[in-house]
Amino acid sequence: MKNTRHCELPVVRCEDQTLGFTSRRSRVSRVVTGALASISTCLLLGCSPASQETISEPMTSAAAKESQPYLSFHVSGDDALTLNSDGAVYSLEEIDNESVLALTFPSNEHMPSLVLSNSSSWDFTSYPESNLAFNVQNTSDASVHLYVDLLDEKHVLQRHAVAIPQGFDGVLYFPVSGVEAESQIGFWGDPPSWDSNELRMIWRSWKPLESNLQRVTGLRLLTIGNVTSKSLTVSNFRLRKNPDINPNWLTNLVDEFGQSTRVDSSVVVNSEAQLKQWAEEELASLSGEQWQERSQYGGWKDGPKLEATGYFRTTKLNGQWWMVDPEGYLFFSHGPANVRMANTTTYTGIDYNNDDIRRVDSGELTPEDSLGIVQISDEIKQGAQVAYPQRHGMFSWLPDYDSPLAKHYSYRRTSHKGPIESGETYSFYRANLERRYGADYLDVWRDTTLNRMHDWGFTSFGNWVDPAFYQADQVPYFANGWIIGDFKTLSGEVNHWGEMPDPFDPAFAARAKLTIDKIAEEVRYSPWCAGIFVDNEKSWGEREGSVAARYGVILDALSKSSEESPAKAAFTTLLEAKYSSISALNSAWNTSFADWRSLSLGATFSSHTDAQVKDYSYLLEQLGEQYFKVVHNTLEAVLPNHLYMGARMANWGMPDEIIKASLKYSDVLSFNIYEEGMQPHFWSFLEDVDLPVVVGEFHIGTATDSGMYNPGIVHASDQADRARMYTQYMETVLSKPYMVGAHWFQYIDEPITGRAHDGENANIGMVTVADVPYPELVGAMKAFNKKLYQSRFDQTED
Repeated sequence: MKNTRHCELPVVRCEDQTLGFTSRRSRVSRVVTGALASISTCLLLGCSPASQETISEPMTSAAAKESQPYLSFHVSGDDALTLNSDGAVYSLEEIDNESVLALTFPSNEHMPSLVLSNSSSWDFTSYPESNLAFNVQNTSDASVHLYVDLLDEKHVLQRHAVAIPQGFDGVLYFPVSGVEAESQIGFWGDPPSWDSNELRMIWRSWKPLESNLQRVTGLRLLTIGNVTSKSLTVSNFRLRKNPDINPNWLTNLVDEFGQSTRVDSSVVVNSEAQLKQWAEEELASLSGEQWQERSQYGGWKDGPKLEATGYFRTTKLNGQWWMVDPEGYLFFSHGPANVRMANTTTYTGIDYNNDDIRRVDSGELTPEDSLGIVQISDEIKQGAQVAYPQRHGMFSWLPDYDSPLAKHYSYRRTSHKGPIESGETYSFYRANLERRYGADYLDVWRDTTLNRMHDWGFTSFGNWVDPAFYQADQVPYFANGWIIGDFKTLSGEVNHWGEMPDPFDPAFAARAKLTIDKIAEEVRYSPWCAGIFVDNEKSWGEREGSVAARYGVILDALSKSSEESPAKAAFTTLLEAKYSSISALNSAWNTSFADWRSLSLGATFSSHTDAQVKDYSYLLEQLGEQYFKVVHNTLEAVLPNHLYMGARMANWGMPDEIIKASLKYSDVLSFNIYEEGMQPHFWSFLEDVDLPVVVGEFHIGTATDSGMYNPGIVHASDQADRARMYTQYMETVLSKPYMVGAHWFQYIDEPITGRAHDGENANIGMVTVADVPYPELVGAMKAFNKKLYQSRFDQTED
């Protein structure tokens, strides 16, 4: 690493020699309340350190000082907006001499939307410090998770979302431009940059690096996956000037326990003594005993008894799919995923002037985001420097290197997304476990987690559970592995978590064997292993959309030579077998290849005939079949008694062709379904599939009374609403005859300043960063689990 390094944060330029420090034995300047925080904020905002206010002083209220808007968008009148519905129902009403748009988002539509546009586009770049606001009244009998998109002719320029509480009547807003909108600060949900009594919408995922607002053609209002129909009234859309931003909006965000310094709640820890007291009270209340109606494996002892095989299996009983536990009892898998330490660390803003720590071994089997705590040598720590002063200034406390709590520092060599490529990390969660449980904190944490699983009524862990639980013989689990390594890949139009492996590459099969051998070594043929997941949310392509969106990986393969791409070589062979001659292919594809060799050298296409698209579909299915065949056959050879749970497809990446291919090789299908629930019409295709299905991931979070800045993917209005929505979600799962499980992602809240892998920082845990359970959510889970088996069985077909 060079001695001088430029930060990858907007506007900020920092040099390690100027702003950094090197500590050989201890970290001297870990309390960031002085000069360093002031410098980083002033570099960002152009302020004077002497004139800064503290965060405790009130910020400007947008509601109290709203001035004349830059632009107003009317739903009626001479300059009215054009309204285009796709599934949403709307009408115009006059309320108190104001035109109001009444909207209904039906539950029988997956993504009902309404686009508001005018005859020409809007140029938002003329208003560089602005926010979009509009009036909303929630007329539903529940919260509404509303999305708002800024559109151009082809793209979503920005997407914002919020849970509108039941009975809400007020203003929604989100920054369109300015410091908050344009700063890449390293995590998803930003803290608000000004105080307001209005309801602020939150960026959906990462902000786009480049968002050209010169030609905004429309505003789209939508919901996704409603379980019940939702209704709103909206009016008075306007673009207005941002209030003054508090100069300290990004400083001292996190206290010594990793909690927000700005939001208090009943689960916020105020002292180490309180943390220990809460731990003692909870430990005393946990019996750790399996519920009486459950088998030792969590199956339903009061239900039908089937053949015991000594391992988990699946069966169909009276038209309803079930898992069956090793003792022969009906089993439904429900519990938390990601019960481990790997994703609990967040970047501190420090990096080391030593390249040794950034070396990656090509033979590694564990991806970066699944690594646990990496021990950092004293020699490497001597090169500690403040590489990202803005990030470093977010913490009010971090331990000195000679502190007992310094053992919770770690390192990330690479990031999937975000402005920080690599750097030192810290796990406040692990530090809180040590404060909470003492010297044997990891052992106590494992025992406490197992006891909670029983007391809360869960039947299993989900994916990504710490292998330390594998041999506990107390709670069933799903083992997992990733196939990573130096094999060929294929690129789709969008590669969500990375490019698609080329399963025709022999190197892929070799790496699959190494990964699955490692899983087998950890599982040791344990009957407590309910099944095995391999990989997650692969970039197969979209289920709907343009040809490039659906078949990008196929187009990428076709563009390459057969010598370069094993997939291209396989596809050329398949096409030769299908078509009698190259002229027959040319006729179907409207192409002019001289011979098969010309095709094998690589080809791109500006248009696609119907026959060509059908062939893309066929090739995508063959790609999927090759992938699942390699994984299944390798698992079958090593772990023949364990269920293969598939590849956990996301609903943005589950093409019909891949689902079809997976049917031949998967014991259970798995989908990560981040919606309010499983809408009957949207998932009805699974009734015809006739295989058991598990939800690999779902969650609901909030950015209100959690103290977090990001609710996650599905939003609730507060903790009570979060508990209600959990129950509603699970009821939709139980109502489907093909469902055999659902796993909540995840056990622990993500770090408030973002997990180091990609900046996710959501309130999606059952427990806080201090390992304190959320009482509303856990109470709802426990109540639901009490009736889980009987409710499920009562829906059995006659």
